[in-house]
Amino acid sequence: MVVIPAHDEAANLPECLTAVLTAAMCTAVPVLTIVVLDACSDESAALAGQFGADVHFVEVDAKNVGAARDAGFRYARSLCDAEARIWYATTDADSRVDSDWLMRQLDADADMVLGVVRVTNWRHWSASSMHRYLAAYRAKLRRQGGGHDHVHGANMGFRSDTYWEIGGFAALESGEDVDLVRRFERAGHRIHRDVGLSVVTSARSEGRAPRGFASYLRGVSRHEGVA
Repeated sequence: MVVIPAHDEAANLPECLTAVLTAAMCTAVPVLTIVVLDACSDESAALAGQFGADVHFVEVDAKNVGAARDAGFRYARSLCDAEARIWYATTDADSRVDSDWLMRQLDADADMVLGVVRVTNWRHWSASSMHRYLAAYRAKLRRQGGGHDHVHGANMGFRSDTYWEIGGFAALESGEDVDLVRRFERAGHRIHRDVGLSVVTSARSEGRAPRGFASYLRGVSRHEGVA
């Protein structure tokens, strides 16, 4: 199961979904993708039905990315046997996953898998902002141990039973991904941090979450350092 929250992302969803469907075709198991349209006022809903029967669109009015992600997994749970062990994954509507995105997660033999992100279009930012971001991001890669210290809602997956055991995504406007990882850690679940599991994400200057990736980049551009 793949869940993608979207708030006014009609321009980005086609590329995002094409990438997710490609990753799904590269796996040996069936994959259902759920797009959660959260308080959309653009043409996002018009995309429903254009990507085949394995892509479901649901609408909520939460105006909250954590609530939207959780609504997607609750919808997924309603379609499957509650006792089934299913792999859940989530990304963002402004991101594009690689073709091996799901395979790497399924092969990890872990309760949760965390990947990294890469930016391919820096047109909204100065060269100095780009270099400061890249230097700080790379500093958090623990190359000797084969892992990293990053958490991105755009690139993570986890077992369905452990997800429900710890209560799922909290209704947070920002940081819902970090909150979920901390609860996985406190519960003692196995977390695999994969430097090679990467998705392309947007470096837009105005994001959807109040303290999301765009806000983080604005902090870098103001010389405020990187958290």
